[in-house]
Amino acid sequence: MKKLLSLFSIGALLSLLVVACSNSDNRLLIRINQPKIGVAISNLNDPFLSEVKTAITDEARGKLKVDIVDCQDSQPIQNDNIDQFLSKKYDVIAINLVDRTAASHLIERAKEENVPVIFFNNKPEGTDLQKYDKAYYVGTLPEQSPSLEGEIVVDYSKAHPEADKNKDGIIQYVMLTGTPKEQDTELRTKFSVDAIENWGLKVQKIAEDTAMWDRKKAETKMSSILSTQVNKIEAVIANNDDMALGVIDALKAKGYFNGTKYIPVVGIDGTGEALQAIKTGTLLGTVLNDGKSQGKAISQLAISLAKKKIPSQDNMDFEMTDGKYIWIPFKKITRDNLDEAE
Repeated sequence: MKKLLSLFSIGALLSLLVVACSNSDNRLLIRINQPKIGVAISNLNDPFLSEVKTAITDEARGKLKVDIVDCQDSQPIQNDNIDQFLSKKYDVIAINLVDRTAASHLIERAKEENVPVIFFNNKPEGTDLQKYDKAYYVGTLPEQSPSLEGEIVVDYSKAHPEADKNKDGIIQYVMLTGTPKEQDTELRTKFSVDAIENWGLKVQKIAEDTAMWDRKKAETKMSSILSTQVNKIEAVIANNDDMALGVIDALKAKGYFNGTKYIPVVGIDGTGEALQAIKTGTLLGTVLNDGKSQGKAISQLAISLAKKKIPSQDNMDFEMTDGKYIWIPFKKITRDNLDEAE
């Protein structure tokens, strides 16, 4: 009887081991057979792009193998990254362009290998996407965010007439811009000011400089501007939140935000640090660039393409426009609606 029980126990244990090994093999096979996406991001030190990266990875978990590289703001490095993805036979490639003018070449390379390509957060120029039926874009309508940024300045100016220090009816402002020749830099610089003027307010630019989307560079640039223009500045407009925070660092060093001295500063992106600065009252407002939704859309689109499906709301949570574009809406954020961004 004991021998029979022992044999039964051993048999049961072996059965469990076979099932466990079988399940493990199946899970391993699924992982091995997962489609692969190569993601080339212009600069992973950028807080917003870092947020997009995290969202891509989170949404792809268990469905896509994700390989993300930092192109260090170098187009030649990005070109090499794309060539490596193609040589490794990745199923889909996603690109946050360093230089918009490089899109045409990268599309041709992807087309040669018949690999779908998704551009995001820096839209290719002109009709480049039309050159390949498997080229797509995930991002925002670029003129919308600066228009909302300008509206934040308008709202503040109308509610605070004392902001017009010299009582001339003109907003004297400083502009901190991103990387030269980038689409976002050009449009954010233009449309933020256009929006203020469209609301009937007059503006005068006191100074403008590029800080390359970087907080420390913005602090340095703003410190230099403050050394000669401090008493003339009535508002600071930055192309992104990181630069806006750098401006605030420079202003704090001059004794601002201590209860008596204040200059309104606005940015774009809605990063965590920016939202905290709004809460403490140092940043007037920002425009939420929804990085989580962008990353989620990129992964869902990549999964659909890797499975040879036509991208649509049947297999994604996002609506496509003209079979090429997924547009993520912006939202302006101030202390009045901070809870909508947190």
